[in-house]
Amino acid sequence: MHRCDQHSHRERHAFTGLNARLAEGVQVFGRRSMLKASVAGMAGASVPRLLEAREAALRAGKPTRRKSVILLWMTGGPSHIDTWDPKPEAPLEIRGPFGTIPTALPGIALCEYLPRQAALMDKLTIIRSVDCRFSNHEPNMVMQTANRAAAPRVNKQEGDKFPALASVIARERLKLHRDLPPSVVLNMKSRSHVAWGGYLGRAYDPFNGNDVGQLFSLPSGLDADRLANRRVLNEDLDRMRRGLDLDGSMEATSRFNQQAFDMVLGDRARLAFDISQEPEAIRARYGSHEWSRQVLLARRLVEAGVSFVTIDLSHHGASGTWDTHGDNIPPYGGIWNGLRPLLPVFDHLLTTLVNDLDERGLLEDVLVLAMGEFGRTPQIGTQGSTDGRNHWPFVMSMTLAGGGLQHGRVIGASDRIGGEIKDRPVTPGDLGATILKHMGVPLEVQYLDHRGRPRFVLEDGGTPLGQLSG
Repeated sequence: MHRCDQHSHRERHAFTGLNARLAEGVQVFGRRSMLKASVAGMAGASVPRLLEAREAALRAGKPTRRKSVILLWMTGGPSHIDTWDPKPEAPLEIRGPFGTIPTALPGIALCEYLPRQAALMDKLTIIRSVDCRFSNHEPNMVMQTANRAAAPRVNKQEGDKFPALASVIARERLKLHRDLPPSVVLNMKSRSHVAWGGYLGRAYDPFNGNDVGQLFSLPSGLDADRLANRRVLNEDLDRMRRGLDLDGSMEATSRFNQQAFDMVLGDRARLAFDISQEPEAIRARYGSHEWSRQVLLARRLVEAGVSFVTIDLSHHGASGTWDTHGDNIPPYGGIWNGLRPLLPVFDHLLTTLVNDLDERGLLEDVLVLAMGEFGRTPQIGTQGSTDGRNHWPFVMSMTLAGGGLQHGRVIGASDRIGGEIKDRPVTPGDLGATILKHMGVPLEVQYLDHRGRPRFVLEDGGTPLGQLSG
């Protein structure tokens, strides 16, 4: 049986006495020149400069592609053996109760409850060798930040401070559409299900899509003119208080207020969040299940210009619907009663989204990832159950689509019982590098921690998956 070693996180650099707070937010430096740049006052290629370059390209008439990410977050940790990495030759207590079906790729089989994905393999990449050690849930941080130290249960000092990849991307793209949030989380059942801005500050937290109804409903007697007047008054007060702002909270509040004002009075966000604008045939195609409706909304948001959408694919606010420990551990159930009903819904929503993006010419620009926190134990019937599987961070499976990647392949492999990585491990840093490269964010991107020290987003390194063969 495996044991998860304690993670000892070593910081690469210490710049405590260099007044690094003078350069605010995400910064980009080459690794070799980071010390020199830090001493010189953090004069690296900052996000505002990246934005200025992009705006200059637009003025010059050079076309730019609008990239985005949709993360289907399977909260709780889906079983890899019972989904994308079946083991039909293993004993029953390993392979579980499900059969397998062949796919469009010769020699590759999937769980019998994923027939649509099996037929769509030319547009998908399955990874069967994700190394998610130190990842846990509540909070779900490691895989969403690409940082193994983002494990608050173990790293109590700063485990919850590492910024989500969504927040890093939001920092770069905040000014592109002031009337749209750069990052959105949908169907959020608990704040512990997603990663947040962390050291970047609350200004770069993802926008909670659950608040849409309240946001777009003006209180009785408050029209647009009165709202504008109140904003002017708030801005005057903000300018007076800003000189006393020592922790950046005023900046975050100002950003929130500005974004909320632009969203309330602008039609862009209101229409993007309104799926009733979709033709009835499209809504029927996605279906009436709440997860499917959220996926349709995600497609609308990225089409409108939102950069990163995370969908909390869960029905429960605790550890998550995919946390199938066993029927004796409610409310999630085990593999047969808990996981089996989820798979047809998930199979439908994933393939419907991929096909819809493809038909709209968006698939190259939208990277779709479906994953959870970890895999589950090879042996079925853990924790006194006869039908469940426990957490297993030593190997996990996931799937990707779009994003300009080469698809129709399987990356990596687990061993014969699905307990260890056999070939080509894929780390959280590799996934983070894939996302950042797709979004045009340099892999050397940095931010400042609470002591003003520069930290790499990809502290553990990472290689974009486009550089790995199947």
